Amino acid sequence: MGIVNVTPDSFSDGGRFLDSDAAVSHGLALRAAGASLLDVGGESTRPGAERVEPAVERDRVLPVVAALAAAGAVVSIDTMNAETAVAAVRAGARIVNDVSGGLADPDMLPAVAETGADVVLQHWRGASADMYARAAYVDVVREVSAELTARVAAAAAAGIAPDRVIVDPGIGFGKRGDQNWVVLRDLARIAGLGHRVLVGTSRKRFLLDALGEDASTERRDLATAVTSVLAAQAGAWAVRVHDVAATRDALQVAARWESGDPWTSPTRSH
Repeated sequence: MGIVNVTPDSFSDGGRFLDSDAAVSHGLALRAAGASLLDVGGESTRPGAERVEPAVERDRVLPVVAALAAAGAVVSIDTMNAETAVAAVRAGARIVNDVSGGLADPDMLPAVAETGADVVLQHWRGASADMYARAAYVDVVREVSAELTARVAAAAAAGIAPDRVIVDPGIGFGKRGDQNWVVLRDLARIAGLGHRVLVGTSRKRFLLDALGEDASTERRDLATAVTSVLAAQAGAWAVRVHDVAATRDALQVAARWESGDPWTSPTRSH
């Protein structure tokens, strides 16, 4: 899943693709590099980020979603707002990626149910402005699993069938550095919930635990590719990344390693 941030303040590439034409070109480049999905977002969810007015969010993302979908891309809309989600699906998005798991907007799950789109329910314990205030766990994997299960149940109650649900453990969201590593190490337990699993480690701060505090966001791409391969091996259905080419290369090498056949192409699915 290639990241298309149509924002002025995302932590890694904020402002680079705020212009819709630039965002569309970037999305198409990610697709050409091997992205099976393109995740378009108009609101930063970096730690400390403030919410964006839904009308502003829609102005940013809808032209991009429409253009990418018209070009044949499989598009997801990264939003916590039900109205934006519905408008994006009408514009061609096929997946709604809600980092709040339907908690930020009580209308989200019923709205998605009516659209027929698939939905990503991420583990979330509060808004970006103070997400780390709730990063207290006794058993982080067990608690994340239980809270994701509750969100799947809420989606089902709203009319979203389980086969339309993708879960995301929310790496970097409401979790401190070591807690993220524990979740990744036991990602197979999340996959054991029986739903498709999306994992996003791309360029996130917790990678500095391994790289050192001076590692730039771009230098984190190799670490992202490594964690993405390990996530795939643990059962992840998709990985959400900025640098698609590097991650795609890493996944292809891992697939060849596992198959032992240099002529076997890795499977691509979405």
